[in-house]
Amino acid sequence: MSSALVVFSGGQDSTTCLGWAKNRYEHVETVTFDYQQKHSIEIEQAKKIAEILKVPNYIFIIDIFTQLADSALLDVNKDQDINASHHSKPNLPASFVPNRNAIFFAIAHAYAQKQGLEHIITGINQTDYSGYPDCREPFVKSLEMSLNMGSESNIVFKYPLIDLTKAETFKMAKDEGVLDLVIEESHTCYNGDRSLKHDWGYGCGNCPACVLRKKGWNEYSWL
Repeated sequence: MSSALVVFSGGQDSTTCLGWAKNRYEHVETVTFDYQQKHSIEIEQAKKIAEILKVPNYIFIIDIFTQLADSALLDVNKDQDINASHHSKPNLPASFVPNRNAIFFAIAHAYAQKQGLEHIITGINQTDYSGYPDCREPFVKSLEMSLNMGSESNIVFKYPLIDLTKAETFKMAKDEGVLDLVIEESHTCYNGDRSLKHDWGYGCGNCPACVLRKKGWNEYSWL
C-alpha cells in the first residue's frame, strides 16, 4: 500500500488513524474541514499534529452547515445544549450534523482523485460512538461504491477503528507510537475547552465527547 488520505479532524480517533497510516503507507496526506464548528480549536490542533508528523494538511472551508443551522455542534447555535437530543431527530444527540460525513467523504474522495491517492482513512467507529448513524460500516461501504461508480474510480475506504472501544483506541494509539500526541495535542471536546488538562487529554470533562474519552481512558488503564 503506497498512498493514503486521512480525513483528519485533529481528534483522538483521527490522530490514532494518522499514526496507523504513517506506519503503513509510503505517502500520507490529510484533509481537515472547517465547517464553523463550536470546537474550531480542533482545526488548529490538526494543523499542529500534521506538522509534527510531517504530513501535508489541506483545509476545506464549508459554510453549508451554518446555513442549515441544524446542529448544536455549530458555532451559529451557541445557545443550544450540546448534551440534549437533536431537535428534529430526538433519537439522535444534538451534536449530530445531518449528512456531514457524506459531504466530508465526498470531498475527500474528490481530493484523493486529484492527488492520485489510493485509500481514504477515516476514524469512524460503531462500537463506542456518539449515536451517529453515519459512523457505521454499511453507510461508508455504500458511499464508497456510489462515489467510485460516479467517478470511474477505485478508491478504497479504510476504517481501522470501526469495531474498537475507546479503550482499545487508546491502546492502538500506544501501539502505533502516537499516544503522547493524542494526550497532549488532539482535541475532542465539543465545547472547545483546552483550559483543563486531564490524564486523558484536554477538555471540559462534561460534554458527551469528553465523557466518552474519559471512560475509554479509565478502561484502557485496565487493559
